[in-house]
Amino acid sequence: MNRDTLRQWLTLLLVLATLVVNGLANALPFNNLSTAEISDRFQVYFVPAGYVFAIWGLIYLGLLGFAVFQALPAQRQNPHLRAIFPWFGLASVANMTWLFLWHYEQFPLTLVAMLTLLISLVVIYVRLGVQRRVVSPAERWLVHAPFSLYLGWISVATIANVTDVLYDLGWNGGGLAPETWVLILFGVVVLLAGVMAWTRRDVIYLLVLVWALAGIGVKQSALPLVATAAYLAAGGVALQALGSLLLPRRRGEGREA
Repeated sequence: MNRDTLRQWLTLLLVLATLVVNGLANALPFNNLSTAEISDRFQVYFVPAGYVFAIWGLIYLGLLGFAVFQALPAQRQNPHLRAIFPWFGLASVANMTWLFLWHYEQFPLTLVAMLTLLISLVVIYVRLGVQRRVVSPAERWLVHAPFSLYLGWISVATIANVTDVLYDLGWNGGGLAPETWVLILFGVVVLLAGVMAWTRRDVIYLLVLVWALAGIGVKQSALPLVATAAYLAAGGVALQALGSLLLPRRRGEGREA
């Protein structure tokens, strides 16, 4: 078995392992605590309604598609898939490690795992050249799209993880009210969306942010200021996504082959 074939099999095994660990985390569950049960302990505003987390189903479906696509003989020598393999391995380990740390209530360490996952996905995204490189429709939807979706969600999840850890550590907000901080965080997300809209025009990534922000509005419906701000932020990101679709592409930006 040559190195490329080994890489293909290991990638497939990493995806399957990640799916199994995520399934067992709540099926058993680890430490007799569900992921949502632990999340409900944190009285923070940057958290979406429970239905929003169904996006993990799409993420894992996308990763399964990626696993099958990269395992095809025609992709054995794909240089871009070679380039992302070490980082995908790191991302998969970080994903699984986060679950164990979360369920066993090692909250500060969960942030280390989450940041490792985020950085790994950023490197994968850049090395794939998402929205920068001409690719076939198959590669666009089975490689680029899953990682746009995954990175979009982990971008939001990282911010949420930070707020949870600060709450666990008893941080008082530095003199600012929780409502003020969540408005600042919404601004950070909108700014991030602007950067991605301008530099990548990645509609999938932007729509993930819309999904998360709207879900926060639903979750915080009892707090009109927070809910309204969340909906306005979601609308702002949605407009940027629409602009990404309608504006003419700049020279050098990737299209489907």
